[in-house]
Amino acid sequence: MHEGALCAALLARVEGVARAAGALRVSRVRLRVGPLAGVETELLARAFALARAGTLAADADLAIEAVPVRVRCRECGSESGAGPRHLRCGACGSHATQLLAGDELLLAGVDL
Repeated sequence: MHEGALCAALLARVEGVARAAGALRVSRVRLRVGPLAGVETELLARAFALARAGTLAADADLAIEAVPVRVRCRECGSESGAGPRHLRCGACGSHATQLLAGDELLLAGVDL
């Protein structure tokens, strides 16, 4: 389960942010996760609940914002939403697209 390793790295970053701000505790960790990030958000939430013990985020909530897949068409130039398994242009149906969003796993914020 790589979600456990992700949580360990995430919590190290969160603790760094909290310590730099002189905080004694973290109340919420906010993430942005796209469907192409390769992360199971339910497993990530469970791993976070276990990994946070003994850290400044021991009582912190984990807020996960789902980021939709967005593409830009290389043929017609349109930007549109797309399915994670079908990265086609929503305007012309072309498969010649560039991924704009949906593969991120970002630390969006830390509430101290």
